[in-house]
Amino acid sequence: MKNIVITIARQYGSGGRTVGKMLADELGIHYYDKELSKVASELSGINESLFVDSDEKVKKKWKDKISFKSTVYDGNVSESDLTSRESIFGYQAAAIKYLAEKGEPCVIVGRCADFVLKDYDNALRVFVHADQDFLMQEAGKVQSLTGKELEKFIAQIDKGRSDYYKFHTGKNWTDALNYDLCLDSGKLGFEKCVEAIKAYARVRFGEDCFD
Repeated sequence: MKNIVITIARQYGSGGRTVGKMLADELGIHYYDKELSKVASELSGINESLFVDSDEKVKKKWKDKISFKSTVYDGNVSESDLTSRESIFGYQAAAIKYLAEKGEPCVIVGRCADFVLKDYDNALRVFVHADQDFLMQEAGKVQSLTGKELEKFIAQIDKGRSDYYKFHTGKNWTDALNYDLCLDSGKLGFEKCVEAIKAYARVRFGEDCFD
C-alpha cells in the first residue's frame, strides 16, 4: 500500500469523523483523531493535557491579540515559551508531518492537517459537509439538545473550528480551495463518502494505491 495520508476536516454533525474511521478500518490503516495529542506529546516531551486543552479551540484572549499566526509549521518553537499556543500547535504540526513522512498510510482528522500537509504530494485533503437538516439529525443522536439550542450548539462548535483554522493558517476553514475533495455526506451517506475518497485516491495515486 502506498504511503497516502488522508486528512479530513468536517462540519459538526456531518459525520466526517465517522467517515474517517470507516475508511481507516476498511483499509486497515492508522486513524488519528484525539490520538494525535499523544503522538505530539511523545515527540515533544510536553504534557499531553496541553494539547488536549488547545484542541481545535482558540480562546478569546488569543483572538483579541492577533488574527492568525503562521510561524511554526516547520516544528520550530520559541525557546522563550515552549507551551504558548503557537508552540503547542508547532509541536502538533511537527507530529502531523512526522506521520506523513513515516512511510505508513493513515487518516488524520482535523487539527489543520490539510494546511500543514499542503505541500506534501502524498496528502489527500478532504472536507466533509452537509445541509443543516442533516447536521441537526446527526448531532441530535449524540447531544441531548433539540431545536434552536442544538442549532446554536452546532454553530458554536463550527465557529470554534473556523477560528482555530483562521488563527493558525490565515485562511478560511470552509474554502474549497484548501481541499482536494469536498463531500456532502447528507447526499452521499457515509459509505459512499468512503467510496468517493477511495475512488479519488485511485485516480490520483494509481489503481494499485491500496494494494
